[in-house]
Amino acid sequence: MTLVVLTGSPGVGKSTVAEKALQKTDKEFKTVNYGDKMLEVAKDRGWVENRDQMRKLDPKKQKEVQKIAGEKISQMSEKQSIMVDTHSTIKTPQGYLPGIPEWVLNALDPDTIIVVEASPKEIIARREKDAGERIRDKETSKQLSEHQEMNRVAAMACAILNGSTVKIIENPDGGLEEAAESLLKVLK
Repeated sequence: MTLVVLTGSPGVGKSTVAEKALQKTDKEFKTVNYGDKMLEVAKDRGWVENRDQMRKLDPKKQKEVQKIAGEKISQMSEKQSIMVDTHSTIKTPQGYLPGIPEWVLNALDPDTIIVVEASPKEIIARREKDAGERIRDKETSKQLSEHQEMNRVAAMACAILNGSTVKIIENPDGGLEEAAESLLKVLK
């Protein structure tokens, strides 16, 4: 089975790109949101009440949650192709936490890691549009540029460790069709 990891900064539109691409393919992929799996684990332990509290958890607890979620997704990938919608880095008050640390990478063993990007100004505008649905930290364009750079570095580090490929897909405003087509080429 194929396992693809789809990453990008919050608000970049990675879930939207994935939905659009999967509508256009005959290949069956189950999309699994890594954050949802992590939230499920953290809620079961009574550590959080909502998803936006996750990045503020103590790093030791975040690591435990990541590991258990990775193991659960790995078990799912034995039966069907999976697209894991996640973040390659999580910006925390202590610094950047790897979204795909070694123990998660080993469990998932992805074939490809995709990094979805957009301009920082576009991401800021998208975050403002979904402000009623999510509680997101405010970041400047400079901070978002750094975050996207950290995502690229983290994705490539993962690829070095497990031999996967890394694909960067641009998702500018008005470019959803092209971004979905780029993702489709990877899924074939």
